[in-house]
Amino acid sequence: MFQLSQQDIHLGVAAADKQSAIRQVAAALTEAGCVSAAYVDGMLQRELQTSTYLGNGIAIPHGTTDTRDLVLNTGVQVFQFPQGIEWGSDQTAYVVIGIAARSDEHLALLRQLTHVLSDDSVAQQLAKTASADELRSLLMGEKQAAEFRFDISLITLDVAADSLMTLQALNAGRLQKIGAVNAQFVSEVITRNPLNLGQGIWLSDSSEGTLFSAATVSRPVQIFDEHGEKVALLLTLSVADTQSLVVLNYLSDLLLANKAEQLLNADAATVLSLLAGKSTTLSAEYVIRNEHGLHARPGTALVNVIKQFNSEITVTNLDGSGKPANGRSLIKVVALGVKKGHHLRFTANGADAQAALQAIGTAITEGLGEGIA
Repeated sequence: MFQLSQQDIHLGVAAADKQSAIRQVAAALTEAGCVSAAYVDGMLQRELQTSTYLGNGIAIPHGTTDTRDLVLNTGVQVFQFPQGIEWGSDQTAYVVIGIAARSDEHLALLRQLTHVLSDDSVAQQLAKTASADELRSLLMGEKQAAEFRFDISLITLDVAADSLMTLQALNAGRLQKIGAVNAQFVSEVITRNPLNLGQGIWLSDSSEGTLFSAATVSRPVQIFDEHGEKVALLLTLSVADTQSLVVLNYLSDLLLANKAEQLLNADAATVLSLLAGKSTTLSAEYVIRNEHGLHARPGTALVNVIKQFNSEITVTNLDGSGKPANGRSLIKVVALGVKKGHHLRFTANGADAQAALQAIGTAITEGLGEGIA
């Protein structure tokens, strides 16, 4: 297997153009004892014959067959150009790997780069990382790109807020708590005005201080005005790669269809479904027939049924506050104040959503462990 050490990696380098970048790489190969000084001419000549750009921001300049006799030891030098180098028409290289090989040893490196060339998120991490060890691990296939994070725990509804600053701080703090961003991101997002997308929806985002892509949502308990503009929901994105932009695409579709009110009236599971494209969010409504409503005993029976399933399940008393509650929490279910005849809406998000709703309906019909009138 082709080996790569941290000493072979040069981060945060700048170059005026492709030729300058190749000369820097060739100089590093020379200094490392891999090639003679004249090898650079072969690397520049190779580039004139055919581009060494592989794709996904990676180029692998190397000498011609005529300059193989100038190779002293097989090796590589990796240069990261965060600002990018124009390598050809519509080609921008962020990572340049100079190769010195006496025969076909470099093919092993190319095989190991296959995973990078097929994964946009890995390539973007290569361009942004400030860690030589991380860059080496990514190139060698030892570390995969961070997964995009957006789940129900990153959605907060009914926030007691009357300013965008409060929502910005809440969202930024939540992203920092899960390790998606650092203090630089928090400072950037809080001090910069969010973008008003219309229909009460606002967006804040930054690529500065981002460790991996994530999304978070805060929705105030009441819509408020800020400088004459309605604020009903704030979406905050940490943008390390293109993964978080998927959420923005779903949001744009809703806004273009003038369906923002779906986000403003939905429970957390449905908000997740609308913004993450989940197709497994289902809902069903049932009437409670227990003589004394959902007190401790039938409430416990209901929660126990819900806990048998993996889906996120919320319960809304349509004859009460109309606010959804976590179906796995007995305290929150009992606090809904459900009485005989009240209508409950159950919303389930997950692979077993339909089975969960059917089981809940059966349990309610059978009285949740009590005789029903």
